[in-house]
Amino acid sequence: MSDQLRTSADHSPVPGFRPRRRSVGAAALALPGLLGLAACGGSGDAASGDPGTVRVVDYYNTPADDTVIQDTLEAVGTEVGVSISREKVPGDQLIQKVLQMSSSKTLPDLLMLDNPDLQEIAKSGALAPLEDLGIDTSGFTQEILDAGTYEGKVYGLAPTVNTIALFCNTALLKEAGVEAPTTWDELKETAAALTKDDTYGIAFSAIATYEGTWQFLPFMWSNGGDETDLATEQVAGAGQLWADLVAEGSASKAVVNWGQGDVIDQFKAGKAAMAVNGPWNISGLQSDAPDLEWEVVTIPVPTEGADSVAPLGGEVWTIPQTGDTEKQKKVAELLQKFVSPENQLAMGAARSTIPASTEAAATFGKEHPELATFVEQVSTARARTAKLGPEWPTTAKAIYTANQQILVDGAAPEQAFADAADSLG
Repeated sequence: MSDQLRTSADHSPVPGFRPRRRSVGAAALALPGLLGLAACGGSGDAASGDPGTVRVVDYYNTPADDTVIQDTLEAVGTEVGVSISREKVPGDQLIQKVLQMSSSKTLPDLLMLDNPDLQEIAKSGALAPLEDLGIDTSGFTQEILDAGTYEGKVYGLAPTVNTIALFCNTALLKEAGVEAPTTWDELKETAAALTKDDTYGIAFSAIATYEGTWQFLPFMWSNGGDETDLATEQVAGAGQLWADLVAEGSASKAVVNWGQGDVIDQFKAGKAAMAVNGPWNISGLQSDAPDLEWEVVTIPVPTEGADSVAPLGGEVWTIPQTGDTEKQKKVAELLQKFVSPENQLAMGAARSTIPASTEAAATFGKEHPELATFVEQVSTARARTAKLGPEWPTTAKAIYTANQQILVDGAAPEQAFADAADSLG
């Protein structure tokens, strides 16, 4: 989204992020208003309603997501003795909806957020620290906890997560006599060898949204670049790699307009031999392109032996400050069961996402070998907000703007990212 951005993929994100497709303007402009609403969400209000009914708000609307989330919530609701009343809000409208509910004192009992949005909402005072409600967060990796943390306190937990890796058309690789790349040099050589007729060697999303930043992060981070300082040769080097792939004709110039859904469509159609994307596409590949031969490998790194570091995507579940402390305790009990290892495994299998528990993820990788690369990639993945907190969205915009200047306007990567750094002050 991932922050994205899924189709969801900011989705996140997806974008993700499971990254989801989102309207950047509405969400980004709405967030500052949260600061003025901090006092609104915590007072006694009508949000809680019937003490025996837990009101839930999320954005899951695809069949696999919708069904497994509903079934799991209802199952754990039965265990704790409550019924579930669920409201699904379109992903690009969720933050604005949260603002409205906070202002009108109608926050839900359980709220799902794309993980990059959590810190802004927590900063407003609208969420309850989970450990204050007795929720046990042990078993989750620190990186996954970071995605739900604000100022040292955990406000959200993700039952499953995602990231991105490199999908490869194995039939085309075999035909070209090449193997899946592991380094940047190999990536450029392999992409060039696979570019033929109307097929490009690689596809990725460099769109001017958080989704474009989400896809850039593995290259930036693996090259030693850091979001806290964009004016470095490491950040520019990642931008240069993308520029080279486009300039050499190994990637289409249209990457500046492609979201992650467009990228996987190119891969399905055989128009791209390799594609940067996430595990949420696997069920679609299996159903829409059953004859396509493919594999997934980690994102190539600058030099052999370097770590491939990708962004951590997925949604976190939070408990808003409704003013009903007794009901919050009941919701905390429900959330604890919702994110149990057993439910992580079940939801991961249904949604092609990775369990957040270290032990559950290891089991999952063995049971689902087609997702094993994502399990490996998640183990080194980083939360986008871990270093910048609520300031992440501004930097994410600066990153995708710099890449647009490089790929559309022909700006030198060093200059584009120096300008990006200057824009941040």
